[in-house]
Amino acid sequence: MPLDEARVAEYKARLAERERTIRESWVRTMEAQLVREKLDRCYESEGVNHLESCRDLRERYIDMLRDNRVKGYKNIDV
Repeated sequence: MPLDEARVAEYKARLAERERTIRESWVRTMEAQLVREKLDRCYESEGVNHLESCRDLRERYIDMLRDNRVKGYKNIDV
């Protein structure tokens, strides 16, 4: 029966890794949402000068959109 115990342990480890990956993905996505909210507030408060005043937030948000997408646990290489 040690083989079955090894399989169960491997399966539990795989599930834990899967959950950790999904959780990290969601955390990065929520960080991007917070930056977007800050960008919205900056846009509303700065008015006409928002292009100059909110540049750092805008660039940070664009980078986060590119990198922080919600990814599942399956990786499919195309």
